[in-house]
Amino acid sequence: MNLLVAQAQQIEAPEIHYGAIAPLLIVLGAACVSVLLEALLPKHQRWAVQLVLTLVTLVGAVGSLILYATSERPEQGVATLAGAIAVDSPSLFLWATLLVLGFGSVLLIADRSVEPGGAFVAQAAIRPGTVQDRAQATKTGMQTEVFPLTLFALGGMMTFVASNDLLTMFIALEVLSLPLYLLCGLARRRRLLSQEAAVKYFLLGAFASAFFLYGVALLYGYAGSVKLSAIATAAGGTDRSDTLLFAGFGLLVVGLLFKAAVGPFHSWTPDVYQGAPTPITAFMAACTKVAAFGGILRVLTVAFENTQWEWRGVLYGVAVVSMVIGAILGLTQTDVKRMIAYSSVAHAGFLLIGSIALTPEGDNPGVSATMFYLLAYGFTTIAAFGIVSLVRNSDGEATHLSQWAGLAKRSPIVAATFTFLLLALAGIPLTSGFIGKFVVFSAAIDAGLTPLVVIALVASAVAAFFYLRVIVLMYFSDPAPDGPTVTVPGAFTTIAITLGAVVTLVLGLWPTFVLDWAGTGSFLS
Repeated sequence: MNLLVAQAQQIEAPEIHYGAIAPLLIVLGAACVSVLLEALLPKHQRWAVQLVLTLVTLVGAVGSLILYATSERPEQGVATLAGAIAVDSPSLFLWATLLVLGFGSVLLIADRSVEPGGAFVAQAAIRPGTVQDRAQATKTGMQTEVFPLTLFALGGMMTFVASNDLLTMFIALEVLSLPLYLLCGLARRRRLLSQEAAVKYFLLGAFASAFFLYGVALLYGYAGSVKLSAIATAAGGTDRSDTLLFAGFGLLVVGLLFKAAVGPFHSWTPDVYQGAPTPITAFMAACTKVAAFGGILRVLTVAFENTQWEWRGVLYGVAVVSMVIGAILGLTQTDVKRMIAYSSVAHAGFLLIGSIALTPEGDNPGVSATMFYLLAYGFTTIAAFGIVSLVRNSDGEATHLSQWAGLAKRSPIVAATFTFLLLALAGIPLTSGFIGKFVVFSAAIDAGLTPLVVIALVASAVAAFFYLRVIVLMYFSDPAPDGPTVTVPGAFTTIAITLGAVVTLVLGLWPTFVLDWAGTGSFLS
């Protein structure tokens, strides 16, 4: 009995730095409150209350992040919650990126004017094509369950990029993934396609999570710990077999590459992008990409930097495969959302180049370049999907490329905005896409990856063709008499598209501030 008392006295509660994790606590706390409001409020009050709560939460989280970053933040960062969460400069940048991109995504999700009643159904369990399914498609009430699900997914993403050990990272991976699986199946239109996308995403996501968890188990067997710093120490010199290390690394990276939609682990991407409600597609394309590559950057630079010469060649090949798949298969697509999906696979290859751009001196020029690219790509993608949601016919969104013929004659402003966003995705100068590719490729050249940059330039040139094909179709083709119409966007969609387009232009002309912020500090090890 005395021994138990003595052991209990020796156990100390972990120190919690509430100022550092305040943005994360605000988002996850608001998600819990949002669930309670969903259960307690009358239906007619939910949309307004949930929307205000969500937007105030995101603004408040950004405010707390700015307050911490400008006042009490230690220059080297801080590890809190028993070392499970590392709040350092990259974490703060990625958190800010997720919050601002989440704000734009929530505006698209909340819009009830483009699709009367919003893009989401009331009962996902109703079988597609039935009388009940057609009846609920005509309802105009906004389904507000999407707001707490979005906040939980966003909280999981923020936890994921700041995780300082692999077990916390796995839990965060599930927290961000499970709401997305459900959100993908809630489309008001094309219900069968939406539910098929949700099932594919869930099954392949569970498969990837199993890879990730098995990799964690092998790395624990190698290092005796799941902490990233302990794995780095063990990799620096130990008598254990390196088979455990590299087998664990391989399985772990497969799970991360799946979530980042890097080819050849991209098979879910085109189907899910096409089938999910377009606001959720925008949310996934922007925020999930940030979370996944934030995790990849932390794992590679903190846990495995000492062994980069062993794994760099493998990821070199993966980046090439991803760029080739995205560029070539993107040429064959006839659906706008699937085309952007394969575009994201190609961009994932470009981002992976920055992630592996580690110099022999231990400097990480690719980290800041990759984080800038993530921010730029996220805003462009949200605006692009906002435009996609506006082109509609009697069946909902008109996403087949043939239906976009002559769009410039029907709506010059929408066509011009979409053209600008496509040029940004292609990396044309005076856009954020050009600056993003330039800084990533420059970092890769400095790290001795010049052949990879040459391949990336060729892939960029090939990918530019399917962007230009859409532009030519919009401006140099005659619209069909029974073609789609361009819906006048509501205030929320207008703000989201305008914000994305303006940031794409500003970062293309004046990127210095964001680049300087992204290059401040390094991951806490």
